[in-house]
Amino acid sequence: MNPEIRVRFAPSPTGYLHVGGGRTALFNWLFARHAGGKFVLRIEDTDKARNTPEAVAVILDGLRWLGLDWDEGPEVGGEYGPYFQSEREAIYERYFQKLLAAGCLYEDNGAWRFRSKREVVTVHDIVCGSIAFDLSNPETHPDMTIRRPDGSWIFHFVNVVDDIEMKISHVIRGEDHLSNTPKHLELFKALDVQPPAYAHIPLILNKDGSKMSKRDAGASIAGYVEGGFLPGAVRNYLSLLGWSPKDNREVLELDETVRLFDLAKVNRKNAHFDIEKCLWFNTQYLQKTSLAELRALSLPFIEKAGIVVETPAALDPVLALVREKVKTLAEVPSWLSYFFTEEYPFDPQAVTKAFSTPAAFDRLAALTLAWGAVESWDAAALEGSLKQVAADLNSKPNELLLPTRVAVSGRGSGPNLFPMLEVLGRERTLSRLRHAHAIHAQVTL
Repeated sequence: MNPEIRVRFAPSPTGYLHVGGGRTALFNWLFARHAGGKFVLRIEDTDKARNTPEAVAVILDGLRWLGLDWDEGPEVGGEYGPYFQSEREAIYERYFQKLLAAGCLYEDNGAWRFRSKREVVTVHDIVCGSIAFDLSNPETHPDMTIRRPDGSWIFHFVNVVDDIEMKISHVIRGEDHLSNTPKHLELFKALDVQPPAYAHIPLILNKDGSKMSKRDAGASIAGYVEGGFLPGAVRNYLSLLGWSPKDNREVLELDETVRLFDLAKVNRKNAHFDIEKCLWFNTQYLQKTSLAELRALSLPFIEKAGIVVETPAALDPVLALVREKVKTLAEVPSWLSYFFTEEYPFDPQAVTKAFSTPAAFDRLAALTLAWGAVESWDAAALEGSLKQVAADLNSKPNELLLPTRVAVSGRGSGPNLFPMLEVLGRERTLSRLRHAHAIHAQVTL
């Protein structure tokens, strides 16, 4: 444990946890865990008009879902609290009086402003390097407001005060805050306090280079929860948005990511978000998930879809079939619904393609008779029988595959047909094939 390493994630509870905020929290958490330090969660809720308890809950739930536990903060406590800015009024007043006594503040139409020294301030940033900001021109860099006329505090002031009071050693935040840093350094200097080290991480942009808004796919952490993503997959993907272990690997276990994470390896250029790449990660993680765990994760989505499963164990052989097809847990119900009901819908396009000629029904009738006589109802026997029927009818096996799949599932795609039929069982498969004449009425020949 390195007690001197202390980082913080300081979100404003204004509605939802943005993916950029989630990535910032993750980088702070990884740095703290790598260094054996402390990860502090601080809620910047001074905007009373926009901040709500519900929004705080969204942030806490989102961080928990990502697996980011905090060492100090809401619901955990700590020796440097309170961890809500709305409860730290007395602390801010004390620092305000310090600046006032030092002659650093002046009143301007009811607001209190900080008197800039009008110097060149250099930010020594771990990611961005050393950048000089010329604050000498009051027109381009006016004195910053510390306190509004209504008595409320401005972000810059309370942010610095909290970092001092909570003994923050490193500030890891988005590059959009880089231009704020010289103002913060001025405040640290005025308060005669050594500033923390800064690391401004690259912004997350859409693939086209535009800034992500809350309406963009993948922008909200809650969207991943509702969409059936696995936390580990999202966390893995976010860790690589701006950072790389430098060995071309992508799928990383969490403990390995913690071991390898280094701020010096964070890229300067902006990261581009790709929802398809995130889905790829999710698919990789789904494939690694045990069947029992996959069942537990899928059940809430299956139940929400109104699919009735007699016993959870009945899901296992079906999940084993479809797991290679699904990209998210939210897709699971649509891939397995026909296994648990006889009232499954038929895809019109699949029906038209499968039964475009009367011969398709004749082949299906012959196949039904042949399968009714097979001794062993297993994938190998069913496949062998179908090939024999095709040969007897002077047809190609492919001419029987699609009509069979559509008849027993209502759709034109799915898991491997013969293992699927094995799981469906003899009685259900033959019953569905015998009822294929119902499809006939839907097809114009």
